Amino acid sequence: LCGGFNGYVVREARRLIRAMDGEGKQVKLLCVGRKGRDLLRRDHAGKIVAYFDDIGRKRVGFADADRVTAKILELFEAGQFDVCRMVFNRFKSAIAQIVTVKQIVPVAVDKMEAANENAPQAVYEFEPDEEAILAELLPKNLAMQVYGALLESAAGEQGARMTPMDNATRNAGDMINKLTLNY
Repeated sequence: LCGGFNGYVVREARRLIRAMDGEGKQVKLLCVGRKGRDLLRRDHAGKIVAYFDDIGRKRVGFADADRVTAKILELFEAGQFDVCRMVFNRFKSAIAQIVTVKQIVPVAVDKMEAANENAPQAVYEFEPDEEAILAELLPKNLAMQVYGALLESAAGEQGARMTPMDNATRNAGDMINKLTLNY
C-alpha cells in the first residue's frame, strides 16, 4: 500500500548498475527487503550475493543493521568488493521520500574536510594506536550508517503508507456523504 516507495529505490539501483556495468565494473548486490530483491532478481539474479527479507517486519532494530553490517564486512574482508554504495529512501516528509545513494565503504570524506586539508593540522597522540582504534570504530560507524538508512527507510515507508490510506479514508467519507444525500 505504499505506492512506488520500493520502485523508486529499485529504479535508482538499476540505473547505478547500468552505469557501473558500462564502466566495466563488476556489480554485486546485497538486498534488504523482499520487494527490492524480487524486482532486482528479474534482471540481475546472478548479481545478488545475499539478501535479508526479514528485516523491519516488526520493528527496525540495531541488531538488524548489525547483521547487514556483518555481511558487508565479511564480503569486504574476503576481497569481494572495493566500493560499497547503499541505495535507500531518505525521509523528508510524510508525502516525500528522497532516493539517496551513499558510499559507505570506503568511508567518503566530506567536501568540507577535503577543503580543510591545507589548513594547519594539530598533532594528536592516540592510545591505543590508530590502527586499533580504527579497527574498533570503523565497523561501528558502518553499522550506524546502515542503521540510519534502515530507520530513514522505515519512516519513509510509514509516510508512504499513511498518505494513500488518508486519501482512501477521505474518499470513503465523501462517498458516504453523496450516498446519504441520494438516499
